[in-house]
Amino acid sequence: MPLGERLNLEKGTCLNRRTPGQERRQWPRLPIAIPVFVRSKDEKGKELLEFSTALNISAGGALVIVRRSPPLFSQVMLEIPSPPLALGASVPRAARTLRAKMLRVTHAEGYHLLGVKFARPLLGNNAAKLVAKRKARSVV
Repeated sequence: MPLGERLNLEKGTCLNRRTPGQERRQWPRLPIAIPVFVRSKDEKGKELLEFSTALNISAGGALVIVRRSPPLFSQVMLEIPSPPLALGASVPRAARTLRAKMLRVTHAEGYHLLGVKFARPLLGNNAAKLVAKRKARSVV
């Protein structure tokens, strides 16, 4: 696709797509829907909390759909909820909170698509170093 060509998602919404040679992501995206709570602040500093969905996720970031868009480049917190467990259950309760920075927003009718970058990649330190080494070797 040429630069600037748009991909229609639904009636009235679209996303800009880059050509495959212009991919800048370090990690592959997984196209899975994950429920998340999105915490952010509006332009006046008022705290926003919204139950939302991450449409795809990678070790470095995610694409999240929300109804209220925080200011561009603002900090957001994504919390992946854990299922309610009975008292005394031996399974540890795990709620995962991820700090992220909003890098882009696509406004659509009734919702916004937020591209966020995690403050720390979801990979362990050794895996992140391995990826960096591979990238350094592949530069021509």
